[in-house]
Amino acid sequence: MDRRDFAKVAAAAAVAAKVGVDAIEDEADATQHAPVEVNMSMPPKVQRPVSRVIVAERKLEGAGFPVRRPLPSAALRMMDPFVLVDEMGPIDWPAGQALGAPDHPHRGFETVSYVLEGGVAHADSLGNRGRLGPGDVQWMTAGSGIVHAELPPPELKRTGGRLHAFQIWVNLPRRLKMTAPRYQELVGKKFPEATSADGLATVRVVAGEALGVSAAIATHTPIVFQHWTLQPGASIEQPIGPNHNAGAYVFGGGGVFGADVRPVDDGQLALFGAGDTIAMAVDKAAKGPMDVLLLAGVPHDEPVVQYGPFVMSSMDEIRQAFADYRAGKMGSTPG
Repeated sequence: MDRRDFAKVAAAAAVAAKVGVDAIEDEADATQHAPVEVNMSMPPKVQRPVSRVIVAERKLEGAGFPVRRPLPSAALRMMDPFVLVDEMGPIDWPAGQALGAPDHPHRGFETVSYVLEGGVAHADSLGNRGRLGPGDVQWMTAGSGIVHAELPPPELKRTGGRLHAFQIWVNLPRRLKMTAPRYQELVGKKFPEATSADGLATVRVVAGEALGVSAAIATHTPIVFQHWTLQPGASIEQPIGPNHNAGAYVFGGGGVFGADVRPVDDGQLALFGAGDTIAMAVDKAAKGPMDVLLLAGVPHDEPVVQYGPFVMSSMDEIRQAFADYRAGKMGSTPG
């Protein structure tokens, strides 16, 4: 309604109040000038409650390195569109013993690798080679098929050291499962970071938007991927689209989440119900900060069959993926 229409409605309402509705001469005028309720305020934000808290399971992955895995697990199969969340380490490798994930294939989804400490050396069948260090992210679209390896860098293998990283699998919709593979690697300094006005909360925005900054990485699915650090006394309310599934994985410290102020500790994943904001806070008396990986995405609401390194829509597609890999159609990493 523009200002002229609003003025007409206000004038008609004033006349009707003084002389009664009989002052409106005909049906056409009644339709045009009938008083309406005008709400000039924004709708209130609704904090999401915590619907479940999932405890990460401990697993061995790749050649035998330890991970904490909240999904998939016995308690949670997936959080559409996220099909896997692995926290690798933290582990202090002795000299000569660091392990990784040698050559293996993927099809039908995207892998996101985020390094906190240490490093990961990468090579894939597209001919890409790279090195991820602290704060770096690799966003790889496996699509129709790719073979890659994620290994400790030579110096970590030789002298030992600490490794702490994440790998997240984001499902692709069925229409994009056979899209061309794509590789994006960005160093930590290219990701926007922001700090709350009180200086108690910081965020690194890998995907989505927070505290007025937005990520520039290209994603096939609308995704929120943010690393929050909340100091004791911090309190944040982060907008999340109401059409997103959302979860927060705590990997250091602990705090409270959601409209119901639910405690969530290190190694736990909070799943959220309906709403459009997520509240996070750390008590002033806490011994240290809380680190949180905030994940949200628009669900595909499609059948999902996850088998080994492939995420497809049916078992027939899984069988075809294995056949294509054995036939060499996904290539191999450079020697």
